[in-house]
Amino acid sequence: MLMKEYRICMPLTVEEYRIGQLYMISKHSCEQSGGGEGVEVIKNESDTHPQHGPGQLTEKRIYLNSKLPSWAKAFVPRFFYVTEKAWNFYPYTITEYSVSFLPKFSIRIETRFENNNGDNDNVFEDTPTPAENVSFLDILSDPIPEKHYKESEDPGRWQSSKTGRGPLEKGWRDDHKPIMCSYKRVQCSFEVYGFQTRTEEFIHKNIRDILLVGHRQAVAWIDEWHGPQAASRPAFSRSISVTDELTLKKMGVTTAATSDPSLSSVPQSPMRLNSTPE
Repeated sequence: MLMKEYRICMPLTVEEYRIGQLYMISKHSCEQSGGGEGVEVIKNESDTHPQHGPGQLTEKRIYLNSKLPSWAKAFVPRFFYVTEKAWNFYPYTITEYSVSFLPKFSIRIETRFENNNGDNDNVFEDTPTPAENVSFLDILSDPIPEKHYKESEDPGRWQSSKTGRGPLEKGWRDDHKPIMCSYKRVQCSFEVYGFQTRTEEFIHKNIRDILLVGHRQAVAWIDEWHGPQAASRPAFSRSISVTDELTLKKMGVTTAATSDPSLSSVPQSPMRLNSTPE
């Protein structure tokens, strides 16, 4: 099992990010909608953590076979799915992934959000992550895959008309106000002899890219979700869970085509790896 802790700072507060993250997930879900097919909600219920209090447990099955290239379909089962289990006790969350035909594969992401610049070395209040396994991801300077780059999402060019924040400059993490950090402890396991090390490293590389792109977008889209008069909102479909839609509405971010709670079992659209709030 390969475990790493990622720390990603943003020029936001923890409470701001709660809204921005839900908005970002909703927007991605809408953009990647496959006609309302692909995700089955198994559980969506209240839960309580002994330390972090009340929250929500969501379990989904994400069917991905239809998204594979034709050559790959010959090597995987006709019906397979990724199971995503998420416990949301914001600002603390846990998300776990497993694959139906790979019993020895799993990913666990434990997240804590705090209003600081990533200087808490024992944020999970148990055994501190060894320094060699901690990586600071800088949304300004760390490279992302070229196919994901957009000038409008570049923190070095970004300027928020609503908050007056941006663009970010070198060394911004040392003195920017406000600032928050997303601490993510990621454990990846693929216990197959001969493939374990390379596969786990490959998965961590992809998770790193997803985290960088996603956190850059949460900042770049701030004028779409910040404040009660959000200027431009995507036409959200049922690809976001009922719980998250209701949360957005309570925060003043209205959605179009809001799901009826009675339809929570309707299959939803495939999402990215970080589809559940973390």
